[in-house]
Amino acid sequence: MGILYGMVARGLVVLAEFSATQSNASVVAKQILSKMNQGTNNNNDTNISYSHDRYVFHVKRTDGLTVLCMADDAFGRMIPYAFLEDIHNKFVKTYARAILSAPAYAMNDEFSRVLSQQMDYYSNDPNADRLNRLKGEMTQVRTVMIDNIEKVLERGGRLELLVEKTSAMNSNSIRFKRQSRRYKNNLWWSNVRLTVALIIFFAILIYILLAFICHGPLLASCWR
Repeated sequence: MGILYGMVARGLVVLAEFSATQSNASVVAKQILSKMNQGTNNNNDTNISYSHDRYVFHVKRTDGLTVLCMADDAFGRMIPYAFLEDIHNKFVKTYARAILSAPAYAMNDEFSRVLSQQMDYYSNDPNADRLNRLKGEMTQVRTVMIDNIEKVLERGGRLELLVEKTSAMNSNSIRFKRQSRRYKNNLWWSNVRLTVALIIFFAILIYILLAFICHGPLLASCWR
């Protein structure tokens, strides 16, 4: 059998476990939990493996929930971690927020059966390895899809920015045309006022000259 022991814990609190053989796996697993919960970074998500004799303890910790299994050293890493991922998802889906406050072994009666079933499946079913590879391929496809979506969103953002700039340019162009038309009108009226003022000035100047020449403002001598 490939996977011989499984455990789910919150910090140092064991919530459920199952062992397929008589061994000290539970003792070693609790020692690993104690080691992982020491220090200031004991809540960091991690995947790690510990070698113990001819067995390997594989550990997956996410959001403070630790899922652990013991497997034969020759069993490799891929299937045990697929098992841990599966157990983590099932446990969270089943118990949700109850995980945060449950006492030790609160889920053991029910979930130990799930551990037993999934340990048997991942250890003996040939589809387990194919399923794990499929999950890996799906993860790669998902990564590519996310990358492509990000590029589309980025391109969409650039297009939106271009539309905004175009709209701003159109608004500025309309505003410039209005200001230009207003300036031309003001300039035309200024020219008209200047022309009228010059005409009046020259008319007054001519009248003064004529009055001087004609010896009076009535221009009497010039009319004779």
